Amino acid sequence: MTGGLRKAVFFALVLGLIVVGYQYMIKPASKNLADANARVDTKLAKIGEYEKTAAATEDLTKQLEQLEEAIAFFESRLPPKSKIDEVLKQVTVIAQKEGLKPKTIRTLARKDNSGYIEQPLKMELEGNFKAFYSFLLETEKLPRIMKIRELEISKQLSDEGRISASFIVSIFFQRETG
Repeated sequence: MTGGLRKAVFFALVLGLIVVGYQYMIKPASKNLADANARVDTKLAKIGEYEKTAAATEDLTKQLEQLEEAIAFFESRLPPKSKIDEVLKQVTVIAQKEGLKPKTIRTLARKDNSGYIEQPLKMELEGNFKAFYSFLLETEKLPRIMKIRELEISKQLSDEGRISASFIVSIFFQRETG
C-alpha cells in the first residue's frame, strides 16, 4: 500500500467515523438536550404562573385583612340591642341641650338586615333653626352609625327664626347572635 492510498483510506475512515459519530452520538444527544431544554422552559413557565398566583394570593390576603379591619371598625360603632335606649337618650339630650322642644318621638317598624338591625325613629322637634343645625352637627359626632332621612323643615309663621322639623333617624345596632 502506498502512502497516498494509505492516507486516502485513513481519511475515508476518519470521515466515516465522523459521520457515524454524528448520526449515533451527537444527533441523539442534541435531540435529548433540546427535549430537556423544552421541559425546563415548560417548568419555568409554570413557576412564573405559580409566582403570579402567589402574589395574587398575598394581595387577596391583604385585602381580606383590610376588610376584616373595616368590619371590626363598623361593628364597634354598632351598639348591642340592649343599648338602643342609651342612644335614643343621647339624641334626646342633644336636642334639649340645643334648646329644641321635642313634640313627638315614635319608634317605627325595625328592619332586620344581614349582620345588623335598623331601628327607625320618627322625631318632630321645634325650635330655633341654628339650634337645629347644631343638633344635627352634634348628632353626627356621636360614636354610633346613624342616618337621618325624610327631613322636612317648615318655618313657623308666628315667630321669626323658629322652625318645626320632622324627620326619621335610623339607629343601627348589632344583630344578636346565638
